[in-house]
Amino acid sequence: MIIVRTKAELINQISALRKQNKSIGFVPTMGFLHEGHASLLRQAASENDAVVLSIFVNPLQFGPNEDLDRYPRDEERDTALAEENGTGIVFIPSVQEMYPDKPLTSVIVNQVTDRLCGASRPGHFDGVGTVVSKLFHLVTPDRAYFGMKDAQQVAVIQQMVNDLNFSVQIVPCPIVREPDGLALSSRNVYLNAEQREQAVILSQSLQQASVWMNEQDMTAEKLAARVKEEIAKASEAVVDYVELLQFPSLQLPEANVSLTTLNQPLILALAVKFGTTRLIDNRILEAKGANAHVQNDDEIQAAPGNRNGSELELCR
Repeated sequence: MIIVRTKAELINQISALRKQNKSIGFVPTMGFLHEGHASLLRQAASENDAVVLSIFVNPLQFGPNEDLDRYPRDEERDTALAEENGTGIVFIPSVQEMYPDKPLTSVIVNQVTDRLCGASRPGHFDGVGTVVSKLFHLVTPDRAYFGMKDAQQVAVIQQMVNDLNFSVQIVPCPIVREPDGLALSSRNVYLNAEQREQAVILSQSLQQASVWMNEQDMTAEKLAARVKEEIAKASEAVVDYVELLQFPSLQLPEANVSLTTLNQPLILALAVKFGTTRLIDNRILEAKGANAHVQNDDEIQAAPGNRNGSELELCR
């Protein structure tokens, strides 16, 4: 495995791979890797000749009161995990390397950023779109792998790829969870013992939604409200948002319509704070009349994708 820290070094390594006609899978991260990231790396290794991992805590996607300075970092641990899971190149640039001057250009994706984290973290997805577009230009991957824990990020990147004609296939992968259901996150280390115990209410409430959504008079508004009530049973939990939206457009479904009559993919997404730690989670809902249910993570099936990423491919 090779560790590179400059754009020039990365470009040279990518050029060498291309001269050998090797396909490239790319996993962009902010580091402090866990099993969720490892699953992306293994998937990339199984589908490509070479795997590139980036580790970069991108300041453009943090707001003024967010946790940029305290975001966890452990380069030695990260590189060991990367090597164990089939990574060939790790790109670890400094902020100065990525942004030698204040950027005057940004990538802004509209509509799919209007709700969820896009509403509660203004400018966040502008930073995501900008850094991912820079990384795509540097790595020129055939496929790029993103975890579905941040489903809005997947939708934003997919829209950017489609609109700007990036020649890359976006491969979203299922959420990886702890044995008790909590979605893996680099921020979980911030939770104290009580908060960690209570945080399982997030996955439990999403799973409970699979029962509630089959009630005859259940609407999107009612389901979101009931999930909020369930989460509020945890004394440490402060809800940022709970929303049921169409996926991947992230637009509101028709108001006051029973979910049992819908025939479209939906996503139930939430963000909740435990102390100063903000956690996100979601479940894809298949609203298809009487068959409506919340998919378990291992139920997400591979769907056709293509080279320019016009469809999402969900990997197992």
